[in-house]
Amino acid sequence: MKIGVLAVQGAFAEHIKVMESLGAQCVEIRQEKDLDQKLDGLILPGGESTVQGKLLRELHLFDKIKTQIEDGLPVLATCAGMILLSEKIADDDTVHLATLPVTVRRNAYGRQLGSFYTEADFDGLGKIPMTFIRAPYIESVEAGVKVVAQVDGNIVGVQYGNQIAISFHPELDKNQAIHQKFLAMCRKNAKAA
Repeated sequence: MKIGVLAVQGAFAEHIKVMESLGAQCVEIRQEKDLDQKLDGLILPGGESTVQGKLLRELHLFDKIKTQIEDGLPVLATCAGMILLSEKIADDDTVHLATLPVTVRRNAYGRQLGSFYTEADFDGLGKIPMTFIRAPYIESVEAGVKVVAQVDGNIVGVQYGNQIAISFHPELDKNQAIHQKFLAMCRKNAKAA
């Protein structure tokens, strides 16, 4: 499996390390030509969503990534990646890729001091560790979006078609269940193609 990892800003190196340990080949997506190869999946990592959104446009990655996701390319979006995918951002007119019909709240748990760790149920995976760093959460979902994880009544994980979006950072914990789930989705999608 060849997985593209958006590598313009944020926690991309940690995702690459986990995916390679699971046997995937990773490609760092930094410029438009990196998207010319056949990818089986894409990871949008945590970081600064505003900076990432700006760089996606400046580096001419935006349109290709949006089209590939809309065409069914499996994507795993963590923290800032969730914001990039969301159709709406609460109290903000900014919209990035807008492929995920949800409304997200940026920095929902406050600034860096509001970061925390917990363990909670994730649909189909049981209880898993969740590390939240200046994390968003989803305020509302539209039809067809499956809520797969909640913490304290807040939606922190959803799946919509081939898109998995989560508020937390699975790449920072030893548990690889989220990445394994994503890789299984990529394999299934590749077989169906």
